[in-house]
Amino acid sequence: MEMAVQEGDFVRIRYTGRIGGDVFDTTDEEIAKEEDIYNQMAEYGPVTIRLGSRHILAGLEEELIGKEVGTEGEVEIPPEKAFGEHDENEVRSFPVTQFREKPEPGMRVSIEGREGVVISVIGRRAVVDFNHPFAGKSVHYTYSILEKVEDQAEQIRGLIRIFARRNDIDLRITDGTVELELPHDIIYDRRWMVWRGNLISQVFEYYPEVSKVVMKETFTRPPSTESQQETEEIGTAEADEVGESED
Repeated sequence: MEMAVQEGDFVRIRYTGRIGGDVFDTTDEEIAKEEDIYNQMAEYGPVTIRLGSRHILAGLEEELIGKEVGTEGEVEIPPEKAFGEHDENEVRSFPVTQFREKPEPGMRVSIEGREGVVISVIGRRAVVDFNHPFAGKSVHYTYSILEKVEDQAEQIRGLIRIFARRNDIDLRITDGTVELELPHDIIYDRRWMVWRGNLISQVFEYYPEVSKVVMKETFTRPPSTESQQETEEIGTAEADEVGESED
């Protein structure tokens, strides 16, 4: 008999979320393509989350807790346990002169350090909604609980995917140290730079035995100037020889 999953457990799940019948979130690549929401930059496939950590919507998390591994189900989640109620105080008006470019209805904008959507432009003022686009909406999820994840390295890989959406970071765990081998291009990844602090914080929170997180970046030496010069000289000499033979 399978044990029920509880708060604090790491579990591997699949899910698809819909609003009014339209898919807005899925771990299934084929569904994403069928529903025309496929993102080439996204990582599809089952995800590993920790229950009780709000790695998924509160309503979906509450639905999973207490269920057994192997459960396939569905749940209707009200706004307050999804993306929140729509707050009219989060709808504000600004002079059009405060925008970098002419505001148009439907345009996503960043103003006063916040991101929102222009819902109307009246005269010389634009009305911006700072609520989540799905605020006030109920959402419907289908899900499958595939397994409990007991391996610590797999758990941390799950956290990396949640925060950084990357699966190209190798890791080793030895004597209380978690060592992450970072790809050389990660410094250009804005999401990683923003969320790595949360990743580190949760590693320390969930694993009291971990005393250190080490992030290693490895850079390969480019060809030396001398080698490049020798290559260029050889290329020039060969070109001269070809020219002489043609003469």
